[in-house]
Amino acid sequence: MTTVSLTDVAGYLPGDPVPAQFFTGHPGAENRLRDSQMFKAPPLRHHVASGETNVDMVERAVQPLIERHGHDEIRGVDVLLVHSQLPDVPFVGAGTEVARRLGLNPEWLVDVANGGCASFVHMLRLARQILTTTDARTALICNAQSAAGRLFTQSKVRRLAQAAIPGDGCGVGFLTTSAAAPVLGVETRHIGAYAGDMTMVRDDGRKYWEPGEGQLRIGFSEDGVAQVLDRGNRLVPEVVTDLCTRLGKTCTDIDVLVTNQPNRTFLRNWRDALKVPPERHPDTFDRCGNLFGAAMPITLDHAVRSGRVQDGALVMLGGFAHAGDFAGAAAVRWNGGGR
Repeated sequence: MTTVSLTDVAGYLPGDPVPAQFFTGHPGAENRLRDSQMFKAPPLRHHVASGETNVDMVERAVQPLIERHGHDEIRGVDVLLVHSQLPDVPFVGAGTEVARRLGLNPEWLVDVANGGCASFVHMLRLARQILTTTDARTALICNAQSAAGRLFTQSKVRRLAQAAIPGDGCGVGFLTTSAAAPVLGVETRHIGAYAGDMTMVRDDGRKYWEPGEGQLRIGFSEDGVAQVLDRGNRLVPEVVTDLCTRLGKTCTDIDVLVTNQPNRTFLRNWRDALKVPPERHPDTFDRCGNLFGAAMPITLDHAVRSGRVQDGALVMLGGFAHAGDFAGAAAVRWNGGGR
């Protein structure tokens, strides 16, 4: 069977760090839910600049890959998968524009809409499947997150506890059919029972496409927050443990655990449940906030650049999406020799 490797990752964070005071000091900021475990604000996060698009961020995130592997190598990718959270334009995904901007001509181009905060694992599995069942030999997977600077800085949304948590950024991964940094296995679950539990609302009840003055936000309630906390605490350790078992490993064999970064409570509970010490669980939450789908590749890139991921390390990626409708884990035997 063809071996597929996560050969490299890279990331991009837009602009200067934005302090929590931007939200907590906003006139009329309210404290309902602000003390919830879900909404303990990080000190810093980044926001897309006015006019900066998902495609702009992908282009900037890919530049280190071009520098390390050569323009021709990246230009020649056979598979391009792109997840945009928030899409730049209704109806049109970012993938084709990414291909045009980077000069790519992929045989496979897919804009991935599902997978949310765990979409990097979702795309890793899709890319691996394509690379092992077709003539394709290289893939580029891209996670662009731009919702923080677009939705959560609106004047009315900005005063809500939820607004201070997200940050913007883009993370990308380069996959090859080689044994450089083999993907040992991927475990994913689509959980229909929780589909639709994450909602977008306006105070006046209008749909997002209907005209008016109300501002779009995520519809959190106290009961909904409690459900998400319960599901997230359970789903990530379950999917990681199941993948370890399938690979003949235990959770103590994990050298580096890279998860999505929703809040400090999840991060602590996940590593406690998996018995992974903090030094093996890289954390970008305090510097970047919740980066949604971009969190895994950006956090892995930060960990590699800071020397926390040694060659030969068993890297476990794990996370869940939305209100729990998707969870996934991927194991990689890391080799950063291409850096």
